[in-house]
Amino acid sequence: MAAGTDPRRAAPEDRPEVALAAVRSGRAGLATIAAAARGCRACALWEHATQTVFGQGPERAAIVLIGEQPGDAEDLAGEPFVGPAGRILDQALADAGLDRGSIYLTNVVKHFKWRPSPGGKRRLHERPNRAEVAACRPWVDAEILATRPAGIGLLGATAAQAMLGASFSVTREHGRVERPELAPLVVATIHPSAVLRSRDAAEREEKLAGLVADLRLLAEVPREAARPALERPA
Repeated sequence: MAAGTDPRRAAPEDRPEVALAAVRSGRAGLATIAAAARGCRACALWEHATQTVFGQGPERAAIVLIGEQPGDAEDLAGEPFVGPAGRILDQALADAGLDRGSIYLTNVVKHFKWRPSPGGKRRLHERPNRAEVAACRPWVDAEILATRPAGIGLLGATAAQAMLGASFSVTREHGRVERPELAPLVVATIHPSAVLRSRDAAEREEKLAGLVADLRLLAEVPREAARPALERPA
């Protein structure tokens, strides 16, 4: 490090564990770890992705929403939740009385995992496996430590199981979850893409209503709520 360089501005290495340690020690914030994540090679997903899609939103957001992974649109744009599922999320947030601009949005996996369609013209989503989620987890931990949210929303099974354990079922246990080491308020709910996969209009309305009801719990979070201690989430 050059003489006189502010250690808080020094980029950690692009390994997620190093970035997490840098945030925990106060040497890095969101901008620094986002830059480091652009070079992440912690698993093989980067090889077929266009780019790393890191979280986006205010550094001291009261609410953090965590999804599974970027999709095709997000992979191309480099921003989370800008595709069809993102539009569903926008609708659900508005219906829940939440302002997307005040929320930090991210995913447990930062690269798009996909397979080619039979015709080869489309990239089809594939669910990340446990090893890929585990490799990326320190980035999410670092984002939580940097933002110190009062409320965390976990969107879908992959995000919920990554943060709450493999046995967690969003179907059975959605809603408020007691995990104070993560945040004072933690809410698990379906991923917006589940609404898109509905079989008919009635199921779509039911799923969307459930998503809105769960997200509405996060509207209880005051902007200046007490933040959790800076400990690594379990």
